[in-house]
Amino acid sequence: MKLTLNILITLFLLSDFANAQTKAPAYPLVTHDPYFSIWSNSNLLTDLPTKHWTGTDNSLMGILKVDGVDYRFLGHKKDNYDNVLPASDVVNYEAKITETTPAENWMKPDFDDSNWRTATAPIGNLDGISKTMWTSRDIWMRREFKLTQTKLTEPFLKVTNDDDVFVYLNGELVYEAGCCASTFKMIPITAEMQKHLKVGKNVIALHVINTGGGAYLDAGIVEKIIPKDEGTKVAVQKNVKVNATQTIYDFICGKVDLKLTFTSPLLINELDILARPVSYITSSVKSNDGKTHDVVLYVGASTDIATNTAAQIVTAEKYTSGNLGILKAGTKEQPVLQKRGDDVRIDWGYMYVAVAADANVSQRVAKDMSDPFGAKEENMVEGKSLTLSTVVNLGKISTAAKEQTIMLGYDDLYSVQYFGQNLKPWWKQNGSTIEKELEAASNDYAAIIKKCEAVNSTVYNDALKADGEKYAALCELAYRQAIAAHKLLKSPDGEILFLSKENFSNGSINTVDVTYPSAPLFLTYNPELLKGMLNGIFYYSESGKWKKPFAAHDLGTYPKANGQTYGEDMPVEECGNMIALTAAITKVEGNGEYAKKHFETLKLWADYLSKEGLDPKLQLCTDDFAGHLARNSNLSVKAIVALGGYVQICEMIGQREEADKYRANVKDMVKKWMEMAGDGDHYSLTFSDKNTWSQKYNLVWDKLLNMNLFPHEVYQKEVKYYLTKQNAFGLPLDSRKSYTKSDWIVWTASLTDNRQDFDALINPIYKYATETSTRVPLSDWHETTNGKMVGFQARSVVGGYFMKVLEEKLKK
Repeated sequence: MKLTLNILITLFLLSDFANAQTKAPAYPLVTHDPYFSIWSNSNLLTDLPTKHWTGTDNSLMGILKVDGVDYRFLGHKKDNYDNVLPASDVVNYEAKITETTPAENWMKPDFDDSNWRTATAPIGNLDGISKTMWTSRDIWMRREFKLTQTKLTEPFLKVTNDDDVFVYLNGELVYEAGCCASTFKMIPITAEMQKHLKVGKNVIALHVINTGGGAYLDAGIVEKIIPKDEGTKVAVQKNVKVNATQTIYDFICGKVDLKLTFTSPLLINELDILARPVSYITSSVKSNDGKTHDVVLYVGASTDIATNTAAQIVTAEKYTSGNLGILKAGTKEQPVLQKRGDDVRIDWGYMYVAVAADANVSQRVAKDMSDPFGAKEENMVEGKSLTLSTVVNLGKISTAAKEQTIMLGYDDLYSVQYFGQNLKPWWKQNGSTIEKELEAASNDYAAIIKKCEAVNSTVYNDALKADGEKYAALCELAYRQAIAAHKLLKSPDGEILFLSKENFSNGSINTVDVTYPSAPLFLTYNPELLKGMLNGIFYYSESGKWKKPFAAHDLGTYPKANGQTYGEDMPVEECGNMIALTAAITKVEGNGEYAKKHFETLKLWADYLSKEGLDPKLQLCTDDFAGHLARNSNLSVKAIVALGGYVQICEMIGQREEADKYRANVKDMVKKWMEMAGDGDHYSLTFSDKNTWSQKYNLVWDKLLNMNLFPHEVYQKEVKYYLTKQNAFGLPLDSRKSYTKSDWIVWTASLTDNRQDFDALINPIYKYATETSTRVPLSDWHETTNGKMVGFQARSVVGGYFMKVLEEKLKK
């Protein structure tokens, strides 16, 4: 009866949690920069291993031992596999390849591939990753292997591909997929597929088609290891709350309650703390039955956090510094800044787990995790996927809560290559060491938590006043993600650099049309960071390294900022972005010092927009995923509002003649725009195509910067029309597709002064964020009919959610 009652209580609590939780697509746990970033991609913290934002396991594990009974409250053991045919994340195998169309029977076991060349895996076009470079459109690969028996238990085909892939076993097609699987997919090998295997020689063959961008192919065969039941219970999660700098969980672990708080102190106005790569994991434990209990805390961090793939060999050690016990780990190879790309994790520098030294605290590096609470001490270990383990004997726990904090840190040694020079992170500029940063983080813990709570309150209350609870919740979700998609540094000239990674869209560094939608958060709370997002692009032009009369798209591919790597320019887009954002900085700061510094460059770009901006030729804009578009009316709006901002800049810095010249020009452009885009009860997608429509989100700068370029009726007409086009999960981007960009919806909604209309446009975004079935860090590109991600994740552009907060700030 007692067991039944306990089960009913647990089910009730889980049901109550499911109904009352603050839900997110993924929950930020450790968030500092594009590399040091760990998330939980499930509602319950115990359902899945914790992951890097790319989806690769970056495992954290937490167990609370209460009166001898273990309760897992953090993380989940990842699936383990035995290798039947290892992929390249295990061994750099050799295979036969050709990039010339082979005979039709190329995939058959008896095909003669002696004329094909031998290649070492991995194969692709990824710098620092691919052992064999592949740069053509098509590639065919054959790989022989032997089996001693074909009855495999839970076998999987292990495949990664970019782009389209066709996989054959002994000549039979067993798997095909379109673009892309940037991490390994585990495809169950069915009984029918197993029939193609045989004792002795077998052949796995792949044909991969590169349709553009990255190129990669790899495949192997694995067998799932069925885990033993170790008897550990799962803690009951009662609640989870996300705020700007913290994610807070509440658990029942038998007869004690546990509050678990992940704090990443991204204090937007205190750059030295924001840049410090240290997060806190704080456990607060108390009895829930009025009695005293013996409690021991275990927290483990996988050394995979410091690798690109789990196959990399790491070295780990234990030592003390000051009053801290420290565990340190990093790859043996240390390929500093050698890899660049999108789905790439850091494999240089070192991760750290630190805790205040105490007789009740023990730390170790573990190869074998069969006994997490084991006391075996090893000072230095080498291997793969090790665990940095910390055990704290909390002693007797009663109704008075007892707290323990463990810190996670990362020293990346060098963060970014900037036009050929390797730059150290911001926190190293005065000669600091990671040990000093960990000690400062420990000593200042109480004060930092108070500052975090103040930021949490400010972010929530500002958004609440701007619109309400749902909007405030969206801003809380966006805050850490937007900041942590950047790296804070200083340029060789001493200028602030706040460089973004274009996460899961192409991996570019400091993309201008990613900076543009991200800007409202930083304009609201610290425009110095926005300057850090613009400075590199200004330098690129002003140094003569970029010679075109318009702004560049990017500075390279993260973490190498050596010059644009995107294959196509976006001239109107990027000129408009740079001028508009500089004008916004001028407005927010109330002076033109920043604009004055770059005036000659702004003048060049303004001249370009005056000639090419009103009726743009066929080109890409920030919505490049939607394809090329000529005569794009929203892109034209961007050019117009940018030139309006340029007029404000000129007036601010005393360039009156220039201001007068462009003021007349802009007035004329607005009149022509309204004539060309007019389409009855709304304005069209392009000047050429009537009976089309699009979100004119670029108009928002006219309103926010109080330029008064467009008649107010333009905003009213557009918003009224948009309200007739909404789907369950939001307003589509335009009439071509039903997908949308949630950041643009907030900008579009900000065109109205009507709270009811704003809510009508915002509430479907909240529905998407809290109900989407796509469990990744918040995607800004989703389908409005079903709420599923279309592409992109963990990007900084959700900083654009703060547009309404910025509007309220500017009103004051």
